[in-house]
Amino acid sequence: MDNPMPLPITEKTLTSFQILTYAWVIGLSTWGGLVNYISKIKSGAIARFNITELIGDVTISGFTGLLTFWMCQAADLPELTTAVCVGISGHMGARLIAKLEQILSRKFALAQDETVVVIQKKDGTPGVF
Repeated sequence: MDNPMPLPITEKTLTSFQILTYAWVIGLSTWGGLVNYISKIKSGAIARFNITELIGDVTISGFTGLLTFWMCQAADLPELTTAVCVGISGHMGARLIAKLEQILSRKFALAQDETVVVIQKKDGTPGVF
């Protein structure tokens, strides 16, 4: 009984994925962001439609979805599991980034206030993002 030739192992890099792969990742994660935005309106967290907030939510969702996709690929998760994780992370958006920031702050023993960015809003009150 002959051993079959092993398949070559190709290293995954940012440029090794096809455009179609990145398209579904961005599409699914921004769709999750849109769903999150609509639920904010329905729950009353946002008083009315705001294009700036919508663009912000969708952009953050695309970013978190892309990061999640790369983490799933690094962990060799199946494609369907990756798709679920990308959609959920897109829906979580900035909340996921805040959670990951907390985890990394604890792992690398960073003080929590070192990771907070304080800016001045237009009305002069400080905002924490």
